[in-house]
Amino acid sequence: MTATSISEIAAKTPHTFRVSVIMQQSPSDSIWLDECWEAVGIFATADAHQNAAQEVELIHQEGAVRRYLHPGFTLRLHEDECESYYHNLISPQPRCYVVANQDDQGRPEPFLVSLSFDEAHAYLEGDETVYAVPVPAELYRWTEAFVLARYVPQKRTKRKRADWKSAGPRGDHEA
Repeated sequence: MTATSISEIAAKTPHTFRVSVIMQQSPSDSIWLDECWEAVGIFATADAHQNAAQEVELIHQEGAVRRYLHPGFTLRLHEDECESYYHNLISPQPRCYVVANQDDQGRPEPFLVSLSFDEAHAYLEGDETVYAVPVPAELYRWTEAFVLARYVPQKRTKRKRADWKSAGPRGDHEA
């Protein structure tokens, strides 16, 4: 049995994953809304040749509950987001984040899938709709290999306060 290094594993993993989002439409319990939408899952494949311009497709219907497959998303990891990926992976429930706009009929139209909490939070602050769904096993392993090969957690250090007592008279601050 030969040992495989993290860098060898990372070199063998694809740089991108093609993913599809599964959105669910169900009746709403609210008197103001007729229907409720939520992202319920992510379907991942490493096939880079998957057609990106596929149409939204009804994949399951049970009574008034319908599930639609939104294909054609590319999930890409970035080195400057490694800390966010790391914290996502070590959380009790790692998540993929689906960011969506509302169309004219009030239906969500996903436009981004990310594994970065920081990126999802930025969209959430911009009043976009963000759904969190469980990370599929193959995406977890892929992200884990990426993070292990590129990220070293830094120990947090406490900042030291400036000594104000030994500073010059008030108003005499260095720029």
